[in-house]
Amino acid sequence: MSKRVLITGHGGFVGHHCLEYFLQHTDWEFLCIDSFRHKGSCRRVVESANSSRVRTFVHDISVPIDQQLENLLFDRRVISYGLESKPIDIIINIASESAVERSLKDPVSCLRNNYDLCINMLEFARKCQELQLFIQISTDEVYGEAAPGQSHKEWDVILPSNPYAASKASQEALCVSYWRTYNLPIVITNIMNVIGERQDPEKFLPKIIQKVYLGEEVPIYADSLDNIGTRAYIHAKNIADALFFISKIKPAMYRDTIKNNSYYESRPDRYNICGDIELNNLQMAQLVSELMGRSLHYKLVPSQSARPGYDRRYMLDGSKLRNLGWVPFLDFKKSIEQIINWTIKNNHWLI
Repeated sequence: MSKRVLITGHGGFVGHHCLEYFLQHTDWEFLCIDSFRHKGSCRRVVESANSSRVRTFVHDISVPIDQQLENLLFDRRVISYGLESKPIDIIINIASESAVERSLKDPVSCLRNNYDLCINMLEFARKCQELQLFIQISTDEVYGEAAPGQSHKEWDVILPSNPYAASKASQEALCVSYWRTYNLPIVITNIMNVIGERQDPEKFLPKIIQKVYLGEEVPIYADSLDNIGTRAYIHAKNIADALFFISKIKPAMYRDTIKNNSYYESRPDRYNICGDIELNNLQMAQLVSELMGRSLHYKLVPSQSARPGYDRRYMLDGSKLRNLGWVPFLDFKKSIEQIINWTIKNNHWLI
């Protein structure tokens, strides 16, 4: 029997890629919630996920799910002998305000939005009697800056450097508390810098493509040529593939773990999802300009002046998921070339 899967933020960048991938690789039925207020775009949904298996509900989940929307999600119907409804098998909570720069300008809005939407989805999850899995999408930024040569393993010390990262750390804390208190089947995933088609031009890769295409100067966060911020990038379709892989693993349940472990050691499953290629900001810009066959004009911008609390390097250790058998299926360089070609052909996402 096909699973009924609820995805939040399917109009967002990561969300729409996940939905598109799942439509291609599963027979699942999708219930999707998006407010289309926080960089979510109905254009992404129309272009990539126009399917009879997708039902879109416009709702801001920083506000609790009302009774009427709840009835629609459970497909409740009045029949001759009472009520009939359908279970929700999986919840993938992707929705969040994700722009670090905006969180610096308006930290309260970011923190409240991301905290409220998570608590509302967890409260809804408590009503899903047959829920098999709740995946919380988090970020590498909760761990803060990684020193050269260091990679953060799952459950390393949480040390967020900016309000956005702190809001994601708060979501993780909520998930752990609901996993323990209510025995929900929660799994936390931490992802790295995501790239792909239809990404908002405020993000680094589409900004490079736009600037290089127009012959404009690309700002590069760096304290010097010897001290340039670095990132490890991963295509959103690889994220989706990893989530599909994780969905096949039975999640650890609190009541089961305490049978074999001490209370102090019990914790939900957590997976780092990351690519293997690490580039500094200038190397990324140079690669894009090379693949585009155009000259790169750039200027170095002192990182702390550009973004207070700037983390020069993020890095996750992906060995846990790799040892279970998952590897990214999209090649990094080919995916960059694919994104560039697609973006240039689809100018409405370039500008």
